[in-house]
Amino acid sequence: MSDLIIGSHVSFKKEKQLLGCVVETLNYGANAFMFYTGAPQNTNRIPIDIELKEAAFKLMEENNIDKENVVIHAPYIINLANNNQNYDFAIRFLKEEISRSEMLGIKKIVLHPGSHVGLGKEKGIENIINALNLAINEETKSIICLETMAGKGSEIGDNFNDIKKIIDGVKHKDKIMVCLDTCHLNDAGYDISNFDYILDEFDKVIGIEKIACIHVNDSKNDLGSHKDRHENFGLGNLGFENLIKIIYNPRLKGIPKILETPYVTKSDDDKEKIYPPYKFEIDMIKEKKFNSNLLNDIRNYYK
Repeated sequence: MSDLIIGSHVSFKKEKQLLGCVVETLNYGANAFMFYTGAPQNTNRIPIDIELKEAAFKLMEENNIDKENVVIHAPYIINLANNNQNYDFAIRFLKEEISRSEMLGIKKIVLHPGSHVGLGKEKGIENIINALNLAINEETKSIICLETMAGKGSEIGDNFNDIKKIIDGVKHKDKIMVCLDTCHLNDAGYDISNFDYILDEFDKVIGIEKIACIHVNDSKNDLGSHKDRHENFGLGNLGFENLIKIIYNPRLKGIPKILETPYVTKSDDDKEKIYPPYKFEIDMIKEKKFNSNLLNDIRNYYK
């Protein structure tokens, strides 16, 4: 796989936990992965099984998966931008996620900055900074990776200046990095067909060394739509060639690229998305060749 670091979202399930994540990753032909330590929309969390963790790390070592290329995604229900009655809960739950990531030995945690929900962007950013300063201290081993957002509703983080203001306000800046999302960048108004220009701007505002990982998603939406609807690799408005150029951009060497593309339905008329696309999308990425029969190949494989 040479210098290519590619993976996808995988499932962290009760029976196999991190070991199951690694097995799923290998089934997709990947050497990186991202997972939630529990359902992203609720607080239910299972205790970390250390034996399963150790077995997972052994399997990772045997298959050349570097733990630096593994990412945890914080749950959506953590909103640090609005200091309403759930604010203390959000900070506490983030601390718990940090603790779980440290128990698992995984450093990077991707976090949506949050939505101000009517408070205004300035107050929202102030709340995020305050929350991160309460959640992170000099003993924290985890790195919080603030994700670039599409700007849906009152989301904060749809431009690099928002992210910079947050980083500038956090005391332990060495524990804050950034996760770029190609779909979100497009939907926020960044034209990813000229990604080097985007990287130049990011480097000027924040510093390219702060990029910890990249979510490589196509988009169902037009440039600047602020909608955040992912599409399968090469089937959306970003297109196969643009995404391939991002993945193989030499300025992003050594940074894990993670797919969060949608599951596939049984047929074009069906609505239930049950088939993971990642094995086939990763094959296309490795071969740098678009598969125009992608959806049907996925359906036939899982039948």
